[in-house]
Amino acid sequence: MKSSAITKITTHVLQEMKLRQKKISMLTAYDYSMARIVDRAGIDVILVGDSAANVMAGYKTTLPITLNEMIYHASSVMRAVSRALVVVDLPFGTYQGNSREALLSAIRIMKESNANAVKLEGGKEILESVDRILTAGIPVMGHLGLTPQSINKFGTYVVRATEEEEASKLVEDARLLTEAGCFSVVLEKIPAVLAEKVTKEISIPTIGIGAGSEVDGQVLVLHDMLGINQDFSPRFLRRYANLYDEIRVAVENYITDVKDRRFPNEKEQY
Repeated sequence: MKSSAITKITTHVLQEMKLRQKKISMLTAYDYSMARIVDRAGIDVILVGDSAANVMAGYKTTLPITLNEMIYHASSVMRAVSRALVVVDLPFGTYQGNSREALLSAIRIMKESNANAVKLEGGKEILESVDRILTAGIPVMGHLGLTPQSINKFGTYVVRATEEEEASKLVEDARLLTEAGCFSVVLEKIPAVLAEKVTKEISIPTIGIGAGSEVDGQVLVLHDMLGINQDFSPRFLRRYANLYDEIRVAVENYITDVKDRRFPNEKEQY
């Protein structure tokens, strides 16, 4: 399966990629301009993540971002994308413990942004919400391991499922999400050996972030891998650029040129 031959990534395409052992590439995006670049570069999946709370709004956790804000970001991304599958996070408080609210939240995202799928954090405890969303024909991506929306429960962002009890629960949760009908599951910050075990035991694609190389695909936060965000440096993050310094230097040069009357010059005016 040549990625260049694919005109639109769908959940079926991702399943075929797993079966053919073709790695899945996934990045976050939150606005039209960046999503357009990422999509044209050939990314398979764009996640409109609740990490927008951190990198776009400056919050310390993902908890404050609202459903309306997620729909705004998702709508901006969808206007830019022609190829990638676009998945949108259901934000904290829109699906936990209330499957009816979960369904209504997912429907709003799909109708108002025209996105392709939604993502929920958790396993057995959110199955009722997952089931209800799936009955409406809305594709669901799961998310296990480190679940940032549960930061107040865990109190830390350390590696999850290092002990046998939590690791066993994660494997069982992955099976339950698969049986429920999820099309994929994100595995965040768990031991590589455990991620490999899950990947081999379930039939749907696994997307790792800090979960080793033996998963079916990888995801990173765009602002982290581009070096725009300098305040986050976990072991799993590879920076493919240092745009923070490049942008700062460009702005400094602009300021200098304005103040020294070098911008605009004669060719840059009417």
